[in-house]
Parts: sequence; structure tokens; C-alpha cells
Amino acid sequence: MFSLRKLAATVLATGLALALPGCATNLYAPDPHYVAPAMWKVADKDTTIYLFGTVHALSKDTAWYGGPIEQAYRSSDELVTEIKLGDSAGDAAAILKRAELPAGESLRDLMTPDNRAQYEEALVSLGLPVDAMDKYEPWYAAMTLSLLPVMQKGFDPQSGAETELAEKAEGKKLEALENVNDQIDIFDKLPVDAQLTFLDQTVESTGQAADQLKVMVDKWLKGDARGLARVMNEELDDPVLYDRLLTRRNAHWADWISRRMEQPGTVFVAVGAGHLAGKGSVQDMLQKRGIRVTRVRK
Repeated sequence: MFSLRKLAATVLATGLALALPGCATNLYAPDPHYVAPAMWKVADKDTTIYLFGTVHALSKDTAWYGGPIEQAYRSSDELVTEIKLGDSAGDAAAILKRAELPAGESLRDLMTPDNRAQYEEALVSLGLPVDAMDKYEPWYAAMTLSLLPVMQKGFDPQSGAETELAEKAEGKKLEALENVNDQIDIFDKLPVDAQLTFLDQTVESTGQAADQLKVMVDKWLKGDARGLARVMNEELDDPVLYDRLLTRRNAHWADWISRRMEQPGTVFVAVGAGHLAGKGSVQDMLQKRGIRVTRVRK
């Protein structure tokens, strides 16, 4: 059985661009004792690649850009993110198309009577009609039910760290490590039974993702990569999904970075902070390839 409870919070730190609209409030005002989020670099005589871990949904007033992060970003001539920036409408359309059930099928018809009743109660509690997601696959309904309470607490995908970087990217070359379909595949290709388990567990913990994401953002703002890894490991405890969501992608990205080191320039790679934390991180993958990684300090 897949153990996927509270996964949405982890997803926002690992990098699935499931675009949903939202509004933001000031959960994280500027802190006079502010410590920058963690950043690393790999470098040789003519190439420097910065590795910056992001959170994909933040309060609009979260203060994080400055100090060594700003210096590194200003010095970079290339911004690399998980997927191409600037086409959120197109990405959302692609997600919705992939998430649709075959014609004539209904999500609620796939559920047991008890699970359906709990699911309908959760929708009503979020101000949605019970048939709001009948035409969508279970994975999409699960992500929506996890993310809506998060956004209602002030976390906005449109205020994520990548968005701010993109706004400051004038003159930089923009590249991506994946496309939106690569990311959708992680969930869309799960067996239906696993998706339904994901949905049922999400329904049972509706609203908890916001508290979990707040813990993650607190650790991210303090540059506590080890603490962030511990929290993520508590939440993402299914080995199959861990491999699909983190390990395989980290290995692929390490290969990309290794190849990019053969070309001169300064590159700023911004990916979900979960990919740069803990065992099997991108840094681990790079070190296994003989590439030295150092933490950037103030």
C-alpha cells in the first residue's frame, strides 16, 4: 500500500508544478534575525553552477532574496528551473487534460461508499460542490484537496521562489530540467488503487498540509537543510514514490549538471529544496560522480 499522507506539503518542496490559483496573506513578515535559505555551488576554472533550493508556494511577503543568494543570482547568466517558466496557463491546461477520466466515468463511482461520504464532506468543508471533480482522476483530486487548504492559509503558488527569480531574470538565458508532462507522469502513471489510497488519506487529513508546509518553510528560511530532510522523510515514506519523486530525478539532474560543467559560464539552478536535502540529494549524486560540492556561506 502507498503511504502518501500529507504529500502535498512535500510536493511543494520537491517540485511538481501543479498550477492552481490562489491568494496570499502575510504569514512570514521580514525577520530582523533572517538567515538565508541554503545554497551550494560546484565550480572549476571557467564554470560555476549554484544550486538553490526553492519552495514552490510562499506567502507574498516572505523575505528570502538577498545576501549571497542575490549576489550569486546577479552574477549568473543562466537560470535553470525544473520546468520552463512563463506559461502557467499552458501548464495548467496540460495538467487538466492529463487528469481527466475517460468519458462516461466518474471519480465518485470509483470509491467505496464510506470513502465517498468522507470525500463529499471534505469538498463541502472547502466550499466546493460534491461533483466538483467527478471528471478527474484520483491523483488530481488528492492534490487539489491538499493544496486548496494550503492556499487558503496564505501560501500562493504564484508567490513561489521561482516566480521572484523569473521576475528578476531580464537578460538571462532560461533553461529547464524537465517539462510539465514529466512531472505529471509521477502521479498519473500510478495504479488507480494507489491513487485512490492517496485520495482517501488526503481526505482524512484535509488541512494538515498547511501546518506541515509552514514547518518546512521555517526550516527553509533558516537554511536548515538537514531539518528539512528529516521532515520530508517523515512524510514521504513510500519507497516507490520516493524513488519516482526524488531519487530518479536527482540522478538525472546530476547528470545534466555534470555535462553543463563542460561549458563555461555561471549558472543558477533553482529546484525544489527537497532535492537538495538529505540522503540521495543532488549533491550526493554529484559527489558520487566525482564533482565537489560546497555550501555557500555568508
